[in-house]
Amino acid sequence: MVPRVDQLREPRHLVAPRAKAMWATEYGVAGVVVLAVVVVLVWTGTITGAWRFAACAVGGLLVVAGACVVPFWRYAVHRWEITDTAVYTQRGWLVRERRIAPVSRVQTVDTERGPLAQLFGLTTVTITTASAKGELRIEGLTRNDAEQVVRDLTTTTAANPGDAT
Repeated sequence: MVPRVDQLREPRHLVAPRAKAMWATEYGVAGVVVLAVVVVLVWTGTITGAWRFAACAVGGLLVVAGACVVPFWRYAVHRWEITDTAVYTQRGWLVRERRIAPVSRVQTVDTERGPLAQLFGLTTVTITTASAKGELRIEGLTRNDAEQVVRDLTTTTAANPGDAT
């Protein structure tokens, strides 16, 4: 049974498991930068007294949470699915966003591989639609999955001329 286009449901496919390592690296690096700034502020005497301990604790917590908790949380949430009638995405970690775009509204399909994504062999697919809400992004796909998504959407949109205005 093909789901209705207006049916808001959780998409079926998880992103690649390697996305957890990529996100841990992203958040870990950002946390280390924040922690380094805190250490410099403490060392230079800009932050003094009890605030220096609080600032270091918060900085350390950001590193640990960012590298050890957030990636697994995001992995559990990030999902995608392409059907003959719609593109389904779900993303976020603190705020979840679930979207459906009818295939007839798809205008372009792009892939992106930043340096960190390339290091982990991952790709982001961006689907531009005729919607005021903007593009749909599927992060953390393997290169093969991303290429398959592009092929499937290209084939499906060509077979279903719509109002992608």
